[in-house]
Amino acid sequence: MAVTTVPSRSYDDDVLTARELYRFYRAGEEETLALRGVSLTVRRGETVAVVGPSGAGKSTLLACLAGLDEPSGGEVRVDGVRISHRPETERARLRARHIGVLLQTRNLLPHLSVRDNIRLAQRAVRGRPAVAAEALLEQVGLAQRARSLPRQLSGGELARAGLAVALANSPAVLLADEPTGELDGGTEQLVLRMVRERAAEGCAVLIVTHSPEAVRIADRVIALDDGRARETREASDVRH
Repeated sequence: MAVTTVPSRSYDDDVLTARELYRFYRAGEEETLALRGVSLTVRRGETVAVVGPSGAGKSTLLACLAGLDEPSGGEVRVDGVRISHRPETERARLRARHIGVLLQTRNLLPHLSVRDNIRLAQRAVRGRPAVAAEALLEQVGLAQRARSLPRQLSGGELARAGLAVALANSPAVLLADEPTGELDGGTEQLVLRMVRERAAEGCAVLIVTHSPEAVRIADRVIALDDGRARETREASDVRH
């Protein structure tokens, strides 16, 4: 059963804002410009899909938005707080408090159980977690797998466990890099439904994806090509 497109809605405010992002990479005397003045916003309760061919700069953009990488120019703000151009320790603290990141290679430490992976993420934020690890696992349908190690999980279970870790601190922003790239159709629908449920609760969601299903559930689609961004509606508007 396909995930249906959600009708357009009004949004309260911009939670994630990027302004004129540039990212240069140098190797010897050669220079690669991965991002060329990319600006975007994601509002509370909104799902935005970022599409484009391989090498377009999608993963670089997500890393800069998450504070995992520093832009060479421009800035990123989350809930009005600048996360870019700060020391790594400050970026890590802001990321733990405000941003959930779901990477394509999953965000689970192999030697920890699923539950302990969630608890580790929650220790990065002071105070009592807003949601207990057990409750998160219940939400993603993995209550019976709490003590399992990542290698004991199926591909679909790994995707859901990674999502639980990304949501460990009830982030204002969820950033996902190809979250359904290796999943079968049924599991993809399940993961996308959980992502949309999080958006419905007020989270700002940005998904880097090649999946038509992920594009279909998005409120807006941003096409990235050769480091430049433009708003579109269909993934087919970008060459692959």
